Amino acid sequence: MKTKILLVDDHPLVREWLANLINEETDFAVCGHAGSAREALDLIGKLSPRLAIVDISLDGGSGLELIKDIKAQNPKVDALVLSMHDEALYAERAMRAGAAGYIMKREATGKVLEALRTVLAGGLFFSHAVNAQLAQKLVQGGGDKPTVVEILSDRELEVFQLLGRGYNTRQISEQLNVGFKTVHAYCARIKEKLNLANINELVFHAVRWHESQQPH
Repeated sequence: MKTKILLVDDHPLVREWLANLINEETDFAVCGHAGSAREALDLIGKLSPRLAIVDISLDGGSGLELIKDIKAQNPKVDALVLSMHDEALYAERAMRAGAAGYIMKREATGKVLEALRTVLAGGLFFSHAVNAQLAQKLVQGGGDKPTVVEILSDRELEVFQLLGRGYNTRQISEQLNVGFKTVHAYCARIKEKLNLANINELVFHAVRWHESQQPH
């Protein structure tokens, strides 16, 4: 019997590409597609997949929050992150949320299949760079000054990223499917954590940080 895999991504073309890749293998089969966290949880309850491939950014929600919900409600379902977001920023967060692996969408298809098989065999799949980064942090004991990524919570980092990409608070509210006041509360906490005086400083720092993360 083929191992059942659920695809969770808000881009239909990505889901179609993944389904074609996976269904060509003799040991895997895609049992369902979901474009949102809510839809994914419903399908997991109905289809009982062995593994969910999850993107970080989902329609109306967060892939990291979805992984936490999956592990809380269905601990036997493994999660593998497949995302365009930089692994260096999110791999540790994904691991803390309960993911067993992280792979970027720019990787070759062979790497995607390698990641699937590693996770399904009970292993963890992260790049050599991230493994080295985590090992160094463990050895150093976090002696360096914490970065923005380390200071902010998962949700705060999402808000910070969206501000850096030019979203206003109402657009962030719609993107994350949370209330307008909730976004303001996140912004207030980010300002406090980063020691910023006002929303203008927050947006300025968010834009500068976002630009610094782009490949040159």
